Amino acid sequence: MAQPQKDQQHPQWSGDRQIVNTLLSEAPTDYNLAELARLRLRYCSFPGARDIQADLEKVLQQWNLTDDALNAKTRQIHAAAQVYKGRGSKRDDWS
Repeated sequence: MAQPQKDQQHPQWSGDRQIVNTLLSEAPTDYNLAELARLRLRYCSFPGARDIQADLEKVLQQWNLTDDALNAKTRQIHAAAQVYKGRGSKRDDWS
């Protein structure tokens, strides 16, 4: 008999929680859209952080987007400009 998998604590939860709180209260700017897409990817199959997953879904609904629409918008954004340029990070942070 398989045991239900226990939820895990994501190592980026604390910082991500702050970002999600910001997204919940702000408009869908290019930067915020990119952050939403990045965090949706990070948490889409993560076994835990249910609060963040639920709030990311809430932001998606507040902004009247689907995952497909969000991904299309962020592909356009990244093709046109470096959204994270000058934000102090020289690496992609998708994990």
